[in-house]
Amino acid sequence: MLLQKLARFFSSDIGIDLGTANCLVYMKDKGIVLSEPSVVARVEGTKEVVEVGLAAKRMLGRTPKNIKAVRPMKYGVIADFDITEAMLKHFIREAKKMLPMHKTLIRPRVLIAVPSGITPVERRAVQDTADRAGAGDIFLIDEPVASAVGVGLPVSDPTGSMIVDIGGGTTEVAVLSLSGIVTKHSLRIGGDEMDAAICQAVKRNHNLGIGPRMAEDLKIEIGSAYPQENEDRIYMDAKGFDLISKRPKSVRITAKELRIALNGPVTNIVEAVNSTFEQCPEEIAGDLLERGIMLAGGGSMLRGLDRRISDATGLPVFLADDPLHAVANGTGIILQDVDRMAKAMALAVE
Repeated sequence: MLLQKLARFFSSDIGIDLGTANCLVYMKDKGIVLSEPSVVARVEGTKEVVEVGLAAKRMLGRTPKNIKAVRPMKYGVIADFDITEAMLKHFIREAKKMLPMHKTLIRPRVLIAVPSGITPVERRAVQDTADRAGAGDIFLIDEPVASAVGVGLPVSDPTGSMIVDIGGGTTEVAVLSLSGIVTKHSLRIGGDEMDAAICQAVKRNHNLGIGPRMAEDLKIEIGSAYPQENEDRIYMDAKGFDLISKRPKSVRITAKELRIALNGPVTNIVEAVNSTFEQCPEEIAGDLLERGIMLAGGGSMLRGLDRRISDATGLPVFLADDPLHAVANGTGIILQDVDRMAKAMALAVE
């Protein structure tokens, strides 16, 4: 018991939202201390890291031949172990700089949010990578649970709550009750799939090649999932490479054109929500009629998505107050009493 108390005094607790597009780090008693893109730039053919996070994202598509900027996470799981390890080491090291000296002497306990649909092998890969990156005790929590906790849903109550968390690589749909998942649907479609759909539509309609950053800007500025008033008059210029003349070119893209381009991934998300709802027990379905559906994650901020889901399900749909930080905030709340919560939520621990 004394050794446990000493370990807690000298160690720190860190929550990590290890996302496909962004990585957020929550430190107990300090809040979110780091929010960076999940991008690493390194020297080609070596393990030498040049930049991590925002600085590396700015290099995407702009690096010389000897440097490669990559995103080591795909669909919410690790696609490149070495690069993910380097990224986690960097983020944990940066977070520990904010701690008093005695808190840096022991490896931190780390709570990592992972997609609910990943395989046991993929879960083990996350644990092994975090261990090599300098973590101590490693807890894993399903992203929809962390997200639901982060937006304030009463997940421990004997009533049903529904969360739809749309990240960069995955969409997590889950119904929760009594600190557990009643039914769920983990869809490997998110913001990245939306960006890819925009790239394809612009290429098909205008013979213009654009990169994912341009597509993301279009999505944020004028993208929508539901018809808008005067959407033919809402537009933005897309800058890219003319595939016929082989010259730089700018093309005007309307909000209507973008909505049509996004219809495929949006429809898949709506169908996943409907499928999850249809699997609910009768009593919980009644709860959801009253409580509705909560949206979180960066992708949930797409204009009109709440109306599109509401029309499809017949349920009220709400956007979380802080959708971008829902998962990270959830890990922070759980870290306040991680030992008890680990038992209540059956968190996996390494």
